Amino acid sequence: MMTYQFRFQKILDIKENEKQKTMAEYQQSVEEFEKVANKLYECLKKKEDLEELKKKKLNNGLSVQEMRHYQQFITNLEKTINHYQKLVMLTRNHMNEKQSLLIEKNKEVKQYEKMKQEDFKQFIQQEKKAETNQLDQVSLIQYSYRRN
Repeated sequence: MMTYQFRFQKILDIKENEKQKTMAEYQQSVEEFEKVANKLYECLKKKEDLEELKKKKLNNGLSVQEMRHYQQFITNLEKTINHYQKLVMLTRNHMNEKQSLLIEKNKEVKQYEKMKQEDFKQFIQQEKKAETNQLDQVSLIQYSYRRN
């Protein structure tokens, strides 16, 4: 009985390694996206809290100096928010690209795995056929010995 050897095993191994590398890159892009999205959320929350505080202080009386101070702080926060909104968009696009690449690598690996399954089925069929032929030959030899 022969041992099975898939003729494209090295290619399958390479494709599997590429898939694992792409998976790691995708995970990294997801983490980067989440980090930037959290920063954006924190800035938006800070701005909301600051505007709420400004509104309360306005009701209780707020000096012009304090008003300017709050407005300057809010303006700076809006610049930061705009920066993070752009970063969120960029990191989301990067993450989506990595996801598409991962899907493609996964398809490639599956194709080679399917080829391997089909090839193994053929190997098993050939092994059974060879075994049947051997048994037929042994039976034929035994039959010819009995006749003599």
